[in-house]
Amino acid sequence: MVNLRRDDSVRDRLLAAADDLFYEEGVHTVGIDRILERASVAKASLYGTFGSKEDLVCAYLTRRSEQRQAEVTERLSRCTSPREKVLAVFELLGTRVLESKFRGCAFLNASVEGPRGPTPIRSIATKHRVWMRSLFEGLAKEMGAEDPHGVAVQLVILYDGAIVGSLMEATPQAAAYARRLASLLLDAEAANEKPQKSASKTARPKSKSRSVAST
Repeated sequence: MVNLRRDDSVRDRLLAAADDLFYEEGVHTVGIDRILERASVAKASLYGTFGSKEDLVCAYLTRRSEQRQAEVTERLSRCTSPREKVLAVFELLGTRVLESKFRGCAFLNASVEGPRGPTPIRSIATKHRVWMRSLFEGLAKEMGAEDPHGVAVQLVILYDGAIVGSLMEATPQAAAYARRLASLLLDAEAANEKPQKSASKTARPKSKSRSVAST
């Protein structure tokens, strides 16, 4: 639970309370009164700051996305290669699933609770998902993958599976296995590149030998 202080701004206190309650219990399960009680603010302050409960949910998800991106970026800054960066994303997930308050993916949880179709909440969740896939795709491109997008999609599937497995089975092993599979996927992509490069290198000597023979 986030510690709230009286000198925190109303916005900060509301977001801290929302982060705790929405993530732990669900955005639709938790009513406004619970948020107000946890944040120790008046109802008028909530609506004056966010306008509606949906706006508060969107702000909660946006802040969580920003925090997650900053966390991942900081972790990757300590890596030296794109392959190491990809695996570091899974390692970071492995540490998160060990947290006692881990409840899976906040963006997935909030999305499935709401109605199907486009909504402001789903839009934020989709934007965060696109960021993750783009991160993987950029790293796969740096590695020289023939199909960076396809690699990224597979890595996201592994990432999603690790989150669900860790939550449903209450074990960090799913994240560890996902990292191992990601490593195998990257190794396979690297192996696919080598024959192409070696083939292009051997093609030249053959061409020279023919020209020598013809002379």
